[in-house]
Amino acid sequence: MSPDQVLPAPVAPVQQAERIQIVDILRGFALFGILLVNMMIFSRPFQVILFPVEPSLPWFDYAAEWLIHFFGEGKFYALFSMLFGLGLTLQMERIEARGGRFVPLYLRRLLVLLGIGLVHAFLIWMGDILIMYALLGFLLVLFRKAKPRTLLIWAVILISIPLLFNAAAAGLIELGRSTPEGAEQIDIAFAEATASFAADLDRANRVYSSGSFLEITEQRIYDYTSMGLSAFFVMGFNVLGMFLIGVYFGKREIFKNLQANRGFFRKLLFWGLLIGLTGNAVYATLIMPLPRIELSGPLLLASAAQAIGAPLLTLAYISTFCLLALSPAWGERLKILAPVGQMALSNYLTQSIVCTLIFYAYGLGFFGQMGAAAGIGLTIVIYLIQIPLSHWWMKRFKYGPAEWLWRSLTYMKFQPIRRMA
Repeated sequence: MSPDQVLPAPVAPVQQAERIQIVDILRGFALFGILLVNMMIFSRPFQVILFPVEPSLPWFDYAAEWLIHFFGEGKFYALFSMLFGLGLTLQMERIEARGGRFVPLYLRRLLVLLGIGLVHAFLIWMGDILIMYALLGFLLVLFRKAKPRTLLIWAVILISIPLLFNAAAAGLIELGRSTPEGAEQIDIAFAEATASFAADLDRANRVYSSGSFLEITEQRIYDYTSMGLSAFFVMGFNVLGMFLIGVYFGKREIFKNLQANRGFFRKLLFWGLLIGLTGNAVYATLIMPLPRIELSGPLLLASAAQAIGAPLLTLAYISTFCLLALSPAWGERLKILAPVGQMALSNYLTQSIVCTLIFYAYGLGFFGQMGAAAGIGLTIVIYLIQIPLSHWWMKRFKYGPAEWLWRSLTYMKFQPIRRMA
């Protein structure tokens, strides 16, 4: 080997010095929102989202549900999705700069994530999103070389597909109702579907509140295969669309130089708040008294308002944090969330373990006994505990426990986890 030849650096997990702090901060913030929204599903059957909110609820629980729809639902899985897409770009740059082959390593990384998701969905909580991320990640790899403009075009197309499908389906339903026979058959079909989901809801209520671990596991698997898989259509296009927006941010290196992109974040904040707050206010107000089983005009309008408003409000959240991070005082304050985001997978799984132990029968057994307002309070308590625990852990270890397992299986060798003194 000649003296001027340099061996490629070994491909290895991202090191502390290579991390972009604002990305960890955003992940930490996203974890709070994920828990806020998921708390409504931890504490009651997943099927309840298909039915109208009970008007007899205490005003504080009704208001709390409205606020969760307005500020939370659809925004935080979108934020996580965007950061997942960003991660592809950052990993590809780092691996290829060291002379490694990106695609085989990334596909192995996705397979490991899929395995973690399957364990999470079937043995801990049916509301898992890791399986979706892993499977859609295989499609995301196809866009790794796309130009920024192409990524944005595809993102808009993907986010629009469910809205267009719902509009077409609603139109066909109305066309079918144009004859008395058609209207009768449609009404019967929706009545049967409503009865079936109501029966599933009653069964889930009974099993999660009084069943054994084995019975609850069987219910989890049933709920995931019956309801969870349907989320691939309801959420999948949006998730992949936000993946692509994350890749766009990565290719433009937007997070690597916040100061240079200050004007971009200001514009994003303005339009994100203007359209995002309006769209989500319409969605939260309309969706509360509506059943989601039968497509109707108000449901279509609510879905359209969220399809447009949720991604834009997500981008407004991102812009707010990035602009605040440019202030020295706020930049220091926001650093408190960075360790939470550095071990985001571990914290996400911990939230599921803790909450299922609180609500399910093999734990404390509070299933179906907590309203939305108390759920917000519990969310805050759990998250405030996760912050110091994350700081304690990250001072002593390089990765969270789940992140360490993910990396070790991806690179097919145990990674050093303890920090050097």
